Amino acid sequence: MASARRSVPTEESTAATIYGVIVSAGVMAAAHAETALAVVVAVLVTLVIYWVAERYARLVAERIHQGHRPTWAQAREQLTDGWEMVSASYLPLAVLSVLSLLGVELYGAVVSALVCSTVLLCIAGWAMGRKGQLTTRERVVSTVVSGLFGVVMIALKSLLH
Repeated sequence: MASARRSVPTEESTAATIYGVIVSAGVMAAAHAETALAVVVAVLVTLVIYWVAERYARLVAERIHQGHRPTWAQAREQLTDGWEMVSASYLPLAVLSVLSLLGVELYGAVVSALVCSTVLLCIAGWAMGRKGQLTTRERVVSTVVSGLFGVVMIALKSLLH
């Protein structure tokens, strides 16, 4: 079933979500755009390119490893899966956009969006620990490790500014 119709997150959708948050944060951190709109476009275009490339790679890999052309159903599934990689950026981009519209300087709006991304990564780390039946200490480690991706992006933005 295509991810757009899925109500229960899968391994694939969770991985795509985490990857999407990390990639979008990386683009926001490294972007030297002059406007919030330019940052939003850079993030979305980059994520769509990554999504298309990842879907294409999976189709090619299926062909190589299965030794035959994927069926239309398999191709359709690949081409409708993993969109969470793109949609995971919506909340941080909303933070960036709203703050920019409220008159916050671009740097501050981007850092706020990166903080939002970091919080999302920490939530994912905590949920991973909970669903993985980790101890409280292990869940804290999982949360910290996940959050460190966002912290690195904030540090990168600070160094590049």
